[in-house]
Amino acid sequence: MSQSPGHVVVAPDKFKGSLSAAEVAAHVARGLGPGVTVVTLPVADGGDGTVEAVVAAGFTRVEIQVAGPTGEPVRAAYAWREAARGEPGPTAVVELAEASGLRVLPRRGDGPGFAPLTATTRGTGELVADALRRGARRIVLGLGGSASTDGGTGMMRALGVRFLDAEGAELPEGGAALRELDRIDTSGTVPLEGVEFVVACDVDNPLLGPYGAAAVYGPQKGAGPEEVELLERALARLAAVATHTHGLAGAVEHDGVVRSMGVAGMPGAGAAGGTGFAALAFLRAAFRPGIEYLLDLLGFDRRLDGARLVITGEGALDEQTLRGKAPAGVASAAAKAGVPVVAVCGRCDLGEEELNAAGITAAYPLTAVEPDPAVCLAEAGPLLERLAETVARERL
Repeated sequence: MSQSPGHVVVAPDKFKGSLSAAEVAAHVARGLGPGVTVVTLPVADGGDGTVEAVVAAGFTRVEIQVAGPTGEPVRAAYAWREAARGEPGPTAVVELAEASGLRVLPRRGDGPGFAPLTATTRGTGELVADALRRGARRIVLGLGGSASTDGGTGMMRALGVRFLDAEGAELPEGGAALRELDRIDTSGTVPLEGVEFVVACDVDNPLLGPYGAAAVYGPQKGAGPEEVELLERALARLAAVATHTHGLAGAVEHDGVVRSMGVAGMPGAGAAGGTGFAALAFLRAAFRPGIEYLLDLLGFDRRLDGARLVITGEGALDEQTLRGKAPAGVASAAAKAGVPVVAVCGRCDLGEEELNAAGITAAYPLTAVEPDPAVCLAEAGPLLERLAETVARERL
């Protein structure tokens, strides 16, 4: 290994089901050895693990009790940073999966206790409300891993919005109840003036239609074909009422169904069971590519100054990686600074040309040193250290 000047930036995403992004970074740094100056920056793309990654990068973890997706109390956290120079106030990073995700569903037998018609995003709204009470002036919403298809109405309920039927009664929680939506009352909404909302998300699905929230993601949350159809109509009703009462121009209702136009048809409106729609419609949120925005938030460019190599990675390098996942975002940002990038991973399904096109010089999979996937999963940490030793020999 040469002793050329410059540090190594280790900026991986999590190895899902095995190691957090921070754990991956720590094992890689250890494997590179004491002779290498390492800067670790665990990253995420707005989905599962985002709060953990930004806390590892220096944000403060704030944990409170909120309503889980089926109403049961859960402990959930968001990340907090006091105002940096030039910023109008503190920033909070709220990850929907923390409070309203599949991972916090109560267990039922050997699997999660799906509640496709009644699951709610209220807990996510309670995290947002807590951050607002603390004085947040920018709230970053990471949308991914949702257990609900409620159009983000649970989140908005926690912020004071009321969803009413024709008799003026408040509707029950969950997506299915929105079939009876007649009126949206925002008079009790908590003060939002001067607060910037940003959605960090790489999902571009609209709210409705064959590529919408119910059709694409409903089955992942336990919805059968009839329930998917019911949820589609419920979300269409939400879009129709919001369009009529809140000036969301452009959505068109036909035969009781709002077609994918206007806010409902915007890329990302279908994210997290339609929570993207609520963020657009009620919070006037700006959508940003998840990994690109979070790298900017974490000051990744500053870490590249003087670096000689970036090591990124995730559990599997595959076609999804090329569609804006964390390693591709890291590689793109590093390329602009002229810093070469290699990746560590559990397995690699990409060829050399695909890797190079994404800005990744080479991939180092765990399967190269341990062919048994079960062993790779169980012993990912020590195996990563062995891979990092190889990277140090070959690249430094």
